[in-house]
Amino acid sequence: MNLKTTLALAATFALGLSAVPAAAQQKFLTIGTGGVTGVYYAAGGAICRLVNKDRAKHGIRCSVESTGGSVFNVNTIKAGELDLGFAQSDVQFNAAKGQAQFKDAGAYGDLRAVFSVHPEPFTVLARKEAGVKAFTDFKGKRFNVGNPGSGTRASMEELLAAMSWKPADFSLASELKADEHGPALCDGKIDGFFYGVGHPSANIQDPTTSCGAQLVPLTGPAVDKLVADKPYYAKVSIPGGLYPNNPNPTPTYGVLATVVASTKTPADTVYQVVKAVFDNFEEFKKLHPALAHLSPENMVKNGISAPLHEGAARFYREKGWIK
Repeated sequence: MNLKTTLALAATFALGLSAVPAAAQQKFLTIGTGGVTGVYYAAGGAICRLVNKDRAKHGIRCSVESTGGSVFNVNTIKAGELDLGFAQSDVQFNAAKGQAQFKDAGAYGDLRAVFSVHPEPFTVLARKEAGVKAFTDFKGKRFNVGNPGSGTRASMEELLAAMSWKPADFSLASELKADEHGPALCDGKIDGFFYGVGHPSANIQDPTTSCGAQLVPLTGPAVDKLVADKPYYAKVSIPGGLYPNNPNPTPTYGVLATVVASTKTPADTVYQVVKAVFDNFEEFKKLHPALAHLSPENMVKNGISAPLHEGAARFYREKGWIK
């Protein structure tokens, strides 16, 4: 039994099989996110909250699913198990082009972009006692490279390749999920981790508060080359004072979070999702600090590699945001 079927059966049971007018028949929409302490999960919840606010009108019941992240979401949308999902802009690009982690499967021609969301700086955190000042100091130390199937892991592998490093250059290259790496750092099981996330994030707040973990800059020739060569990367800075024990800005680079779907996701469903977000945009921005500085004009063009979904494009044309 697949995820959507399970959710549908559960909701039918909860409704007590009561008679529902044909116009208000429930449709079930599932958005794949990431770990429960990351911004994807919170942003997905924000989207669903706004969609569900008007479900009496459009009949769509939206729910979020905590998942392994970007690559997992794209593959699970492709398999028909998710309707929409969050993906880093580099993962969207690679899936649309059939590159990197999607090279064997080939270009995913049915992938469609819905909108982009917040910036995601690549964030490196080190155990206070590890004596790490630069990323290169992690050589020979215990480092979490991210779980397979996450956009974080895919970006980590690209960075290591640009540095001519391999996972074997760490004394331990752990594959913990995002919800696990903070506790592992504070428990002394790893010396550092790499994570693509919007800020502020509870995932970074917890270890900086609990055990004085330190943000580590991500700079140097390898980063310069990646940003110059890849259209989905940009240099960014994590503001100083955002987290305890980290008063100074931390230079790094990153991607954008994006929401994607497939041509098999009905146009009317996607239309209602984007309508819910942009018709309640000020409320949407207040639902998480990482969303506070978004603008519709940027969300419909930045970080978009796949064609826009038909339902999203219809709404954007009505607003005059695209031609």
